[in-house]
Amino acid sequence: MADRYLTVAQVAELLGTTERFPRRLIAERRIVFVKVGRHVRIPESALNVFIDANTVQPIGHRRGSLGRAA
Repeated sequence: MADRYLTVAQVAELLGTTERFPRRLIAERRIVFVKVGRHVRIPESALNVFIDANTVQPIGHRRGSLGRAA
């Protein structure tokens, strides 16, 4: 199946950020991107890999002395 190539604006919209954030990811080489002439595109699969790599899983509820009423 062919990968969709997203513009910086599309990536920003999907992430709920301004365009500055994906541009910074590109400048810092923190995400895979493709240059087509002067245009920059981010493969949708690369965006999914970036999101997966930066997803933080919740910690289970720990029972301890903290948080108990005296």
